[in-house]
Amino acid sequence: MADHRISRTTLAAILVATTAALVARSWLQIELVQEGMQQILAEDVSYLVVPPILLLLLFPLWRSEKAFLKIQFRRQALTWRIAVTALTIGILMRLMWWSQLIAGVSFGMYMSADPDAVVGPAVSFRCASSAVVFLGFFVMALLVPLIEEVTHRAYIQTALRPRGAAVAILVSAAIFAIFHVPTSWPFAFFAGLVFGVQYWSTRSLWPSLISHATVNGLLQIDWRCLSATWNPRAETIPLLGPGLVSMIIFVTCAVVLIYLLLKIATEARAIRPGSQGL
Repeated sequence: MADHRISRTTLAAILVATTAALVARSWLQIELVQEGMQQILAEDVSYLVVPPILLLLLFPLWRSEKAFLKIQFRRQALTWRIAVTALTIGILMRLMWWSQLIAGVSFGMYMSADPDAVVGPAVSFRCASSAVVFLGFFVMALLVPLIEEVTHRAYIQTALRPRGAAVAILVSAAIFAIFHVPTSWPFAFFAGLVFGVQYWSTRSLWPSLISHATVNGLLQIDWRCLSATWNPRAETIPLLGPGLVSMIIFVTCAVVLIYLLLKIATEARAIRPGSQGL
């Protein structure tokens, strides 16, 4: 991350434009659903209005910020090692989400209120049409990570950088979470912290962007191809076997994730001895 000052006016403009674009997206999504489009498809189609709205509303800003944005995607900051590490971090994050979900079901933290819910576990894998899958990946694994990383890491976190790593990462992660639906706030905040540490350490958007795209890409496989139902009966809970195994997987993934983040920070400090640590 270059030493670049983000003015309050610039930051306010980005937040207002992002909010306006997402409101327009929500309105279009509702309209598409009312016209009969499937909810999950409407979510992807409606997001296509976000990039042009941002480009239009922030056109003067993009011109003046061209040099800063170019630095964020400098080619020298993207190596195979960085890309593989970022990809691994994204996979670990998704594994942590699945393991906590299985543990939650096993110990009764997540239970269906429907008495006729399928007990399961019932798992099937069947993808939607290739066009729907492609659109989902294009939107969620490309457009969304790109826009969100530029907004929340390159601008919000950079604007907060003078206040130190803790404030910059925590506040930007909190704002990042707020821009998601309430049900996903915990994981979005956690993801914002991980992406924030990557960005703070490397001063490049490539690592956080790749990890973000990996998480969203794996999420698309769940949404577009995977169908899983598991509602164990109350009298069978707790299920110690799957619960303990999933907790072990969660802790293992968390340890490896922390190790990789610390390694990234250590290697970054070695390259820039005078840089501010985490």
